[in-house]
Amino acid sequence: METRPLKRHPALRPLSKEHHFSLLICWKIRRGLELNIDPDRIGNFLINAWHQQISHHFNIEEKYVFPILGSENKLANEAIAEHRAIKRLILNEPHTVKSLNRIEEKMESHIRMEERQLFPLIQSIATDEEMEYISLKHEHPINDMAWEDEFWNTKA
Repeated sequence: METRPLKRHPALRPLSKEHHFSLLICWKIRRGLELNIDPDRIGNFLINAWHQQISHHFNIEEKYVFPILGSENKLANEAIAEHRAIKRLILNEPHTVKSLNRIEEKMESHIRMEERQLFPLIQSIATDEEMEYISLKHEHPINDMAWEDEFWNTKA
């Protein structure tokens, strides 16, 4: 029998929506590299994304979501370590084709792990009160950010 995906709890939906926008960031990196866009342009976009979007998202997860699993949980600790690695990669300048590929790969695999493993685990053990607390602390999810230099739309 085929297993159906677990329906995302309403408290985690804003974070899942932000994951969608982060996957769009990954696509924009890949597209920029395919078009041979100057790595500095892509890097500037990423640094802006860090300050506008990604750092806030990581903070919400680390302060309000992952603690539900306890401080010894392997998946939560792995996610936190990946957050630190992604931050270092994004803020480490100058950006190169190699570092941008690494950022894109790391972000995408990290998002997939959270969506497929970590969030279902949290949903399975969190109390209604814990989920309500997440909702209260993350009432205004981050939407896709505006960026003037749409390098990903450059004609090849």
